[in-house]
Amino acid sequence: MEEAREKGKKRFFSGFLWLSVSTLSVKLLGLIYKIPMLSILGSEGMGYFNSSYEIYALFCVIATAGLPVALSVLISAAVEKGDLETVRRVDLISMRVLLLIGVAGTLAMAVFSRVFAGWIKSENARLCLIASSPTVFLSCISASIRGYFQGHQKMFPTALSQVLEAVGKLIFGLLFAHRALECGSSTPVVAAAAGAGLTMGTFCSTAYLVLEKIRVTAGQKNHRKAACVRADRETGILRTLLRMAIPVTVGASAVSMTKLLDMAMILRRLQSIGFAEEAANEAYGNYTTLALSVYGLIPSLLSSIALPLVPLLSAAIASGNRERQSELILLSYRLTAFFAIPASLGISLYAGPILHLLFPLAPDAVKETVPLLAVLGPSVFLSCMIAATHSVLHAYRRMRKPILSLTVGAVVKVTVAYFLIGDPKIGILGAPISTLTCNATVVLLNLTFTQKLCKVAGQWRIYIKPLFCSVASIGIVFGVYRSVVGRIGERSWLLLTAILATAVCYALLCILTGTVTLSDLRILPGGAKRTALQTNEKNNPEREKGTI
Repeated sequence: MEEAREKGKKRFFSGFLWLSVSTLSVKLLGLIYKIPMLSILGSEGMGYFNSSYEIYALFCVIATAGLPVALSVLISAAVEKGDLETVRRVDLISMRVLLLIGVAGTLAMAVFSRVFAGWIKSENARLCLIASSPTVFLSCISASIRGYFQGHQKMFPTALSQVLEAVGKLIFGLLFAHRALECGSSTPVVAAAAGAGLTMGTFCSTAYLVLEKIRVTAGQKNHRKAACVRADRETGILRTLLRMAIPVTVGASAVSMTKLLDMAMILRRLQSIGFAEEAANEAYGNYTTLALSVYGLIPSLLSSIALPLVPLLSAAIASGNRERQSELILLSYRLTAFFAIPASLGISLYAGPILHLLFPLAPDAVKETVPLLAVLGPSVFLSCMIAATHSVLHAYRRMRKPILSLTVGAVVKVTVAYFLIGDPKIGILGAPISTLTCNATVVLLNLTFTQKLCKVAGQWRIYIKPLFCSVASIGIVFGVYRSVVGRIGERSWLLLTAILATAVCYALLCILTGTVTLSDLRILPGGAKRTALQTNEKNNPEREKGTI
């Protein structure tokens, strides 16, 4: 039993490690992408690209949010039981469904592009919508294959495919947009060229996943004799997939739809308090391009903690092992708190230096965005916890609970945003405040739901030590940083040095306070070997006496 638990931890950390590295790489590539793209497209072109991207993201969420999660859960349960025929059938049925959804989504996005562009009050975004519409179909294929690999607890293909997509988007997006600009194309056409680069990047990722799956499954038996198995079994699998996937899709779609409503509300409410249309778009552009880009980096990275949890926790639930369920949930929450709490505080305190470092050519935009990012800082931790708690609820197949919490959170967000942004004294600052209140609402509801499913002892205490260590390490280093800045001024190397010093100080405090334990070291690669001797000595009194 202990050996199985250690293997489960190893698989968890291995998946977390691969996905963390890939997600961090993707986010960094995304930031690198935005800096030169802003100089090519300008604020106007970025507006077209970002608005069309939000619509594309909604289509992708509708198409791919639920089925891959359901697919990984069903496959992991079947693999745990050794039922390879069910694995094959679940994979085949999900692929068929996602292909149909992908074709329908791509056609809808292209055919009704004029309608969507008119709805968001951005007619010139239509060409960009058309250029990026094939991405929906490609994303559906990718989602099916990723769900298959994740069900087998193989996270490397997902990680590598994400990096390939980001690299392709960066290379082809900049190449196509730059070429269109050189040809003297209008701004909407240049933005559409960037959208075509997005499609090409997704194609590269999808091609790799298809080839990798062919390679992995080439040596497996095809079980053709089971092809004419009872139709009712396939119908049952389809119903189970849809029953699990639809609530997840609805919940994720609600989040994406909230973003669209948020975009429309910010523009309209700013204009209602006297902003000209151009000024409102500029304020919205600064908020989304600068503040939200930095804000989304850490949650996207730490969402990789939750992804490997789903199949592992599903297997523990299927076996009825309550102790392991509690252990996995607590591990996910502890790792999330360990990384997210210092990141949240750091982003709030270093908002100005971070933005100046990333966007040195846009000082005016940075000046306007610093207070927005500072307010967004605490939301980073809450956003990470949303991903962790949602994964727990999905593993328990309580798909309606995230929908409920997200719906309540969306109502809170829209209400707060409406009144605060409409106040001339607050304006655009109401947007990050509404995000903070929304995330806090969702986290509190999700923690309540998960605690009822599996009573995790001490889950409220696991945040105290990371918070203490974060406040102490960041406070000390930030005080020194401000003192040095007062003497020599802002320097990029000085910020990077402060971040490194904070990380070292935080790690030392975590070790001294017991925030990091021997049990944590065992889940690290090679950790079991390093701690084996110490563990044996503890458990072997004769060795301690020197009789062996």
